Amino acid sequence: MPSILIRPPTFSSATAPPEWQSPTVTWLTETWHVTHSSLPMWKSKRNVRIQYTPLPPSDSSIASEHSDRIDDLVSYQSLDGDKVSTVHGIDKLADKSGDSRDSWDWRGKGLLKVASSHWEVLGYGEEDNGRKWVVTAFASTLFTPAGIDIYSQHAEGTQVETLEEVRAALSKVDDKDVKKMAADLFEIKRDGARKD
Repeated sequence: MPSILIRPPTFSSATAPPEWQSPTVTWLTETWHVTHSSLPMWKSKRNVRIQYTPLPPSDSSIASEHSDRIDDLVSYQSLDGDKVSTVHGIDKLADKSGDSRDSWDWRGKGLLKVASSHWEVLGYGEEDNGRKWVVTAFASTLFTPAGIDIYSQHAEGTQVETLEEVRAALSKVDDKDVKKMAADLFEIKRDGARKD
């Protein structure tokens, strides 16, 4: 596996490494298992999943595989309940000045239409076993602090070595807030998680 590259979020004072390339919308199209987070709201939840599905672009000049809109469906359960709760929203590309697909503005659907947030891809890759992983950052809102999530394509999560490399790469980002969020990462309970 190549060395892991993590960039700072755009709401940081640090700058992205020159070799950074954002993922494509096609690559992000998955049902991701959120395995680790620094966001307190996930401490009382389990089996947190996020499904990204491309929507038709807002402009006919944008190729469908580079869509600037994503359907965003989050599902989760409480630590001791069987009911599956969902939060549904639409992600719109935050910066339309180029081909980058790593910075998004989320707005809720239905009763949550008044809620919004900003999230970004800080790192991503594929392990030797072919499973994909992503590191995302969320800007603070009126209701939540800024935070970092780690996603895996599989409920078991990433390989231990990958997780260690991601943590090490986050700790090297030249931003004190990113370093603090990285230090605050905790594992989210998943029914299919690996028993280490």
